[in-house]
Amino acid sequence: MSDPFPGRIVLAATIFIACAYQSSSATDGRQPSSNGHAPQQLHEWLQPQQWDRDGAGPVLQLGPVGEFDDTHIFAPCVALMNGVYHLWYSGSTGTVANRVFQLGLATGADGRAFTRHPTGPVLQFRNNQHSVLTSTLLRHSDGTPMRENGQLRMWFSSTHFSGGSGHHALHETRSDDGISWQKPSEPLLDNVYAPTILREAEQYRMWYTDVSGETWVFRHAVSNDGQHWQVHPTPVLSPQAKWEKSRLFYPTVLKTDGIYVMWYGSYWSERPNTTAIGAAASVDGITWYRNPHSPVLTPDADRAWESHYTTSQSVIRYADGTFRIWYASRKRPPFVNKYFALNTAHWAGPDDVAVTDAKASGVTGPPAVGSPQP
Repeated sequence: MSDPFPGRIVLAATIFIACAYQSSSATDGRQPSSNGHAPQQLHEWLQPQQWDRDGAGPVLQLGPVGEFDDTHIFAPCVALMNGVYHLWYSGSTGTVANRVFQLGLATGADGRAFTRHPTGPVLQFRNNQHSVLTSTLLRHSDGTPMRENGQLRMWFSSTHFSGGSGHHALHETRSDDGISWQKPSEPLLDNVYAPTILREAEQYRMWYTDVSGETWVFRHAVSNDGQHWQVHPTPVLSPQAKWEKSRLFYPTVLKTDGIYVMWYGSYWSERPNTTAIGAAASVDGITWYRNPHSPVLTPDADRAWESHYTTSQSVIRYADGTFRIWYASRKRPPFVNKYFALNTAHWAGPDDVAVTDAKASGVTGPPAVGSPQP
């Protein structure tokens, strides 16, 4: 099985929408509300998203020749801890067919400039065959990092790319400082790629890409300990939107103002060899409604290092209600570098979109639901 790594930000005109969204935006998991419309509290999250790139180049590029990450780099996992941005990522050397990813770490003060940790990878499999892929930290429901017994918990997917089976599995590791990580656990759940995990009260909730079939879909699972998982019987999202092609991957979920918000990737049907990022929202984390303005973040042909790929993202919501995203990119074919650089962009958030457009257009409607949480 090959992983989905083949993309210009759409600066969509924003319109305050007071009417309901149609049922075609809902998922094939649990059925949406009986009237076929997205619940009112989701409307502000189904508006256009204007993500603005704010750097002249990548925030992190390939490592120097001879280093573990000199050929491929993707899957940023970003956390702001004690005023310092920590960016874990998967990096590899070697050919596409023989790549083996290890976990790298870079830190920075502003989220736009990062310095690699001086000792190289901070986590790897001792057999040098299995990859450390798509890491995710345990987070509170609002996406802020959570410690348990003073430790960070991290889950990731792993596979042996040159082994031929294409089998992916979920693993876990723990750390006191984000630098020294415990030996990876034994496999916890099969067919898992790109997990995202939140803890709500005493329950762990995971959304992930199920890679067991040719069509990749999103599933939801719950656990009482983060190790033993019960998987929802049906996918919560599968490729159905016009812009999506064949596979969905990299779900990133936050819960904000009581609403679950997801950003995710798919092959972009408008352009070959290209991926883009879409968005969806949910009241319960099971029934999802696609943002009809997706994709919300696409490749930029004028930026050579991200002309064909934007996904495997990490998202943070700040106390003022704004968002920042970090994502991986690739250059045009031939894809010698499966993933080439890490980049960032920011978004003012849905409240500004709704209020600004309502004032500009003179349209009146129900007020935006909720307010930014501290």
